[in-house]
Amino acid sequence: MKQFRNMALPYIVWSAVMIILPMLLIVMYAFTQKGNDVLTFRITLQNFVRFFSDPIFLEVLKRSLWVAVLTTVLCLVLGYPVAYIIAQADGRKKMLLVLLITIPMWINMLVRTYAWVGILQDKGLINTILGWFGLGPVSLIYTDFAVILGMVYNFIPFMILQIYTSLTKMDKSYLEAASDLGANKVQSFLRITLPLSLPGVLSGITLVFLPAVSSFFIPKMLGGGQYVLIGNVIESQFLTSGNWNFGSAISLIMAVIIMISLYVTKKVDKNGQSEGGK
Repeated sequence: MKQFRNMALPYIVWSAVMIILPMLLIVMYAFTQKGNDVLTFRITLQNFVRFFSDPIFLEVLKRSLWVAVLTTVLCLVLGYPVAYIIAQADGRKKMLLVLLITIPMWINMLVRTYAWVGILQDKGLINTILGWFGLGPVSLIYTDFAVILGMVYNFIPFMILQIYTSLTKMDKSYLEAASDLGANKVQSFLRITLPLSLPGVLSGITLVFLPAVSSFFIPKMLGGGQYVLIGNVIESQFLTSGNWNFGSAISLIMAVIIMISLYVTKKVDKNGQSEGGK
């Protein structure tokens, strides 16, 4: 036991330095303001009051939540059929399809997003193809569509892989039993496959919603800096305005929203498992 403790010590130290300490600094900055002296601080709630009393920041928060929810729904609607098809495929074909889903994830997300700038711009690939048919050019870049497209493209693999993993772990004997009892494919899917895949669906929702709600470089690149989300506001407060106190307060607000979403997801997952056990 002592040997395992010694092996875990470097990880504990790393977690304390890289995770706990930055979070403590964010909390400290969020609830303080600089005093007259450089080394003095005063405790205040002014950073939170400023955020919730300014309709501009509230509108940005509302837009960020809406974009995250829309991205999650689209990833679920598009990703579930893909995951189902992969799970039903044969051995080699299944591995090939999984590889096709994971290959884009080997490339840095920033590079993948930048590639869409070239595809969507006025003289990009899509408008070039449309020009062959006498259509366009269509304004695609720096629009809401471009931002949502970039979000879905970058985060949909997380949804697909989570649902696929859940479907592959499903006991196929349930489907055989349902077929023996006279259930058709639609009934078997709705009453067996879908409920048993819900843990993967909830995990996928979590893995898509959390980065989507705090993303800043996707709307910055595909929205041209005009489509501002809460992540862009936090970035500007830290890097442009230099207001670490207000930026930390917004970060803390987002952390609370994320923790609430995690709690709701976990609660739904527990309720689903208990109902399934009954």
